[in-house]
Amino acid sequence: MSQFRSPDVLERRNNAAAVKKAMLEKFRAKAQDPALEEARLKRVAIDEARKVRQAEREAARKAQEAEEARLAAIEAEKQAQAKREAEELEALIAAEKEAAHLALLAEQKAARDARYAARKAAKKERRRGY
Repeated sequence: MSQFRSPDVLERRNNAAAVKKAMLEKFRAKAQDPALEEARLKRVAIDEARKVRQAEREAARKAQEAEEARLAAIEAEKQAQAKREAEELEALIAAEKEAAHLALLAEQKAARDARYAARKAAKKERRRGY
């Protein structure tokens, strides 16, 4: 029966280098495979198409946002115009109410003055006795 012989440092180093060289050759052989290159080109084409579609979606989204902003600005302008018109109408109604109130006060004052003048004339008439 043979005795177990432990490999020395030089043998282990040579074996490791041979394994590394074999792995490198295997990798290089796969890298040179045309099927892998076709698959890589296909992945690149898919990625480019995906980027184009994403850019189109982004452009459409920005156009939609711009349209929404434009519509919002138009709506805000309409609301501001309606608010101004409502304020003008309220001011006009308030002015009419104030004018009517002042006219009522003037009418009441005229009636009061007339009553006062009539009372004064009646008092004078009573004093004179005729």
